Amino acid sequence: MPVRPMTRRTFLLGAGATGATALLSACGGSASGSGSGSRARQLGISAIPDQDPELLNRLYPAVAERFADATGLKVAYRPVTDYTAVVRAFEIGDIHLAWMGGLTGVQARERVPGADAIAQRDIDADFHSLFIAHKDSGLRPFAKADDLRTLAGHTLSFGSETSTSGRLMPQYFMRQAGLEPSELRGKPGFSGSHDATIEVVAQGSFEVGAVNEQVWKATVEAKEVDLSKVVVLWRTPGYADYHWLVRPDFDDTFGAGTRKKVLDLLLGLDHRKAEDAELLKLFGAKSFVPARNSAYDRIEDVARDLGLLR
Repeated sequence: MPVRPMTRRTFLLGAGATGATALLSACGGSASGSGSGSRARQLGISAIPDQDPELLNRLYPAVAERFADATGLKVAYRPVTDYTAVVRAFEIGDIHLAWMGGLTGVQARERVPGADAIAQRDIDADFHSLFIAHKDSGLRPFAKADDLRTLAGHTLSFGSETSTSGRLMPQYFMRQAGLEPSELRGKPGFSGSHDATIEVVAQGSFEVGAVNEQVWKATVEAKEVDLSKVVVLWRTPGYADYHWLVRPDFDDTFGAGTRKKVLDLLLGLDHRKAEDAELLKLFGAKSFVPARNSAYDRIEDVARDLGLLR
């Protein structure tokens, strides 16, 4: 069962270059992984900020510590403020290993040829989004994708603009049903994260939201959403989503076999062992399994169709 963070209180709109600027400033410029001195030997990791920073700041420093133990390297977690910043930092070599969503991984691989998806959680090969609604919207649960047409005339919030489960695939299924964003009431919102989407729907700021199913379940289990106010309308079909993405120069930078050490650590995490179980619980999974780039071909096709790849 995933551990829930504190609820994010700020409703962020959109994604921009601010996060990338902040990351580069914090890291002392745009040095690549092949730079000089101790910087060259420090393995930088990051992750898309898909949930509240409280959770992310518990999870990824712990991940960095495990990577350091496995590789014998100094490992630094570099938090960012938006999804765009992770892709940019990966592109320029400020980070070498990143926890990406399906879309951000595709964007990063387009910019860094040879980058590889190496591992995903046991839940990521068949991931799902949910459409949720405030009960005052008058909308009720439905079983068929075509019924997404009933969202016309209502306000809707996605998560991040480049979130796979909070924007890309929900918008894809909307389009498949014949519903375009222009048919909503007003422009879609972009909350910035899944927990923020749940919050703005629960508050009534938006009538409908598209959210990661895993985060929704964790929020419900933690009793952090009032189910008298919010209802699940529909669960999407499955698709591939989150994964660890590694740069092609990883072993050249850190030594032959370093990539294998990282992968062996991830695949060897065992939920029956206390230390591993704690980490896996924060990821909302029981294990990691191998991943491959081709698993995200559908995500790439949808992204191109929606104009989300350059």
